[in-house]
Amino acid sequence: MTPILQPCSSTLRESCAAQLQSSSSRASQLTAFVGLDGFVDEILHVVDKRVNADEYTRLPLIEQLAGRLAAAAGHSTNVELVSQLTKLGGNGPIMANALASFGLKVTYLGILGYPNLHPVFADFAKRAHVHSIAEPGYTDALEFEDGKIMLGKHQSLKQMTWENIRARFGFEKFAALLANADLVGFVNWTMLTSMSDIWSATLTEICPGMKGPRRKIFFDLADPEKRDSRDILHALELITGFQKYFDAILGLNEKEAYEIGNHLGLNTNDHSPDGLLRLSGEIRSRVPVETIVIHPTAYALASGPDGTALMHGPFTPKPKITTGAGDHFNSGFCLGKLLGFATEICLLTGVTTSGFYVRTGQSPAINDLNQMLRYWPSS
Repeated sequence: MTPILQPCSSTLRESCAAQLQSSSSRASQLTAFVGLDGFVDEILHVVDKRVNADEYTRLPLIEQLAGRLAAAAGHSTNVELVSQLTKLGGNGPIMANALASFGLKVTYLGILGYPNLHPVFADFAKRAHVHSIAEPGYTDALEFEDGKIMLGKHQSLKQMTWENIRARFGFEKFAALLANADLVGFVNWTMLTSMSDIWSATLTEICPGMKGPRRKIFFDLADPEKRDSRDILHALELITGFQKYFDAILGLNEKEAYEIGNHLGLNTNDHSPDGLLRLSGEIRSRVPVETIVIHPTAYALASGPDGTALMHGPFTPKPKITTGAGDHFNSGFCLGKLLGFATEICLLTGVTTSGFYVRTGQSPAINDLNQMLRYWPSS
């Protein structure tokens, strides 16, 4: 069937809501082990015009900032930033926090402050079992109506190593969590430069001794543009290696999908929804994991064991927040996977989760997803 980018039917939304409702008690029995990053995010708007001490108009588009910066070459310019909020950040904490909001029992290992947690993670630590082995990174997230620019300070991230996991957290604890969680999530490979070493050690020192049923493991490379092709291809090989022990899911946004396709030597010229859907299947043929899932802004698609599917989301042109939208999609998609839903229903759960988040700035509970599915926003 050729996918058509149109709103999903009320019948499908009602089916998804009913399945979520009937599974809500089961969700509270599921466990997740997620890591390994951690950031303090400051969400910022760029000032276009200052009206007075309290009022300003916001620069709405990235290209407008780009033009202003380009015009300053050979001269100078002043860019005013206005803080909107400071919040927990990093792909891992945001995804884990969202999973906890669904009622899952979540354990998180990352870099959230050491030896004491940074205060921004205090509420997260009330929802999940949180462990930290280093100081967090810091991100200035410049948000626009058409996207965001993430300005990161990553000095502390180099402390997330296999050696520090063993010394500051413990090999036995790490192995037990990996072997027993219903969902394992390893995210932000790009910024954690020792992540491939951690994956390699996990595959050789822990996975061969695991027993019990197959479980889910989720990977997010997180914008690998700045990593070289050899590193990226090695990471994909390691991810494929986990498929022997888990049902592995690789999550990508649209930009990442084209980058991975290019590194794999695939044709990435067709940027239509149909073209991206074909690309998902071609990536899966080269990276043979259980599911490849791709989430552009307005829709999402996947290639999985039950075929391919594409789902339009509740897109809004004026989101309250965009930083963390992809991580919320990932949490919703993984929730569907854990509950045994078909791929198209997992996609619908994912886009509803991110749709709720960008409108409210809050992580939804399952009941929030049900309400949104039954009262689908038009914009």
